[in-house]
Amino acid sequence: MLSKTYLESWTEKYPLGSNTSAAGTAGSCKVFKTLLLGEPMAMLRTAAGNKFQFSNENKLVKTWWPAIFQKLFTDSTKLEFSKVTIHIRKAIFPFLKPDAVRKHIGVMDQVTKDHFGKHWSLQDQKQVIKFHSLVKKYTLALSSRLFLNLEDPQVIAKLEESIRHINEGLVSLPIDLPGTNFNRAIRASRKMKKEIDSMVAQRKNDLMNLNMIDREQLENAPQDLMSSFLLETRSDGEQLTEEEIAKYLCGIMLAGFDAIINTLCATVIVLSQIPEVYDAVLKEQMEIAESKDEGELLNWGDIRKTKYTWNVIHWNVYATHKNPEYFPDPHKFDPSRFEGHGPPPYSYVPFGGGPRMCPGKEHARYEILVFLHNLVTRFKWEMVFPDEKMVVDPVPFPSKGLPLHVFPRI
Repeated sequence: MLSKTYLESWTEKYPLGSNTSAAGTAGSCKVFKTLLLGEPMAMLRTAAGNKFQFSNENKLVKTWWPAIFQKLFTDSTKLEFSKVTIHIRKAIFPFLKPDAVRKHIGVMDQVTKDHFGKHWSLQDQKQVIKFHSLVKKYTLALSSRLFLNLEDPQVIAKLEESIRHINEGLVSLPIDLPGTNFNRAIRASRKMKKEIDSMVAQRKNDLMNLNMIDREQLENAPQDLMSSFLLETRSDGEQLTEEEIAKYLCGIMLAGFDAIINTLCATVIVLSQIPEVYDAVLKEQMEIAESKDEGELLNWGDIRKTKYTWNVIHWNVYATHKNPEYFPDPHKFDPSRFEGHGPPPYSYVPFGGGPRMCPGKEHARYEILVFLHNLVTRFKWEMVFPDEKMVVDPVPFPSKGLPLHVFPRI
């Protein structure tokens, strides 16, 4: 949330029409007010604006949730959401910090291999799959495994249905009447929370029955986010309640769902349409695959070798700023922009920055890279609609669902 003081101080420093690099170019509006999700918003479109925002947490900028979010995800409109956000970030940090996430790479790789084996098993040498639909299944299956230790396909399918209704409700008119998207989203949110509530209660009971000095029992206990929450102690010495844990898990399951799916879709489109980029990614990934023993899973050392692939993903993220002040020839696909010192500070912030840095940044990075490694080393593909584009409504997605002709790499 941007306070009135914030907007006034910013516009005084960088008035519209100014020739400074922070203010903009040729009459473009770098600071403006608009409505999003039915709420007034101030929008900043410069690197200096990003820096100003990330440097003023709890000063001129305060975490705030639109009313539509409050209705869907909480039982009260009186919560102080800046404190709630701080509690969530502190609670998930032990599980999502870089050192911890590196230990998940093997699990990510195994889940990815299982996904391809189950959903991409080809009946002939060349068949059509709907990539957008399948990558949804993959993303949810991996989140369910890492966050909930859940592998039951029927329960995962219920969560997928709830998430679909919630996402549709987030961008609908907030009219809570039977038959509306918003009403379905509210009911889906409650249903999802109830489902996860029962999982948390069962897990808590299981953990309480463990012999905490029996090393074998402890090693066999689920090492997922739910267990991390249940064993976490807050700074005030109290443990998280079951209700808090269920709410946090629901939010985290939703948080990166569309972002990862659409990043993978956009990357596959780019690899399909620019052969030289595809060839460079394939070369990098095959070198990793050829260095592995049969059945050996990916590890942190392998991920560190995927620098070019990550640069491709970097440039492909649809949050990329396309301002020629920071990116010469901004609409040219050029992954080399991220080599060396990369773009100017604060000009490219797909994961936020400062106190607002996405806590799941490394998790998302490894998930995307592990999927792409398995995809390009196992399959070749052609787009059914070669000119298919990503469209935004309100998040990016492939306009036709990205059907692909897929055949195995021999």
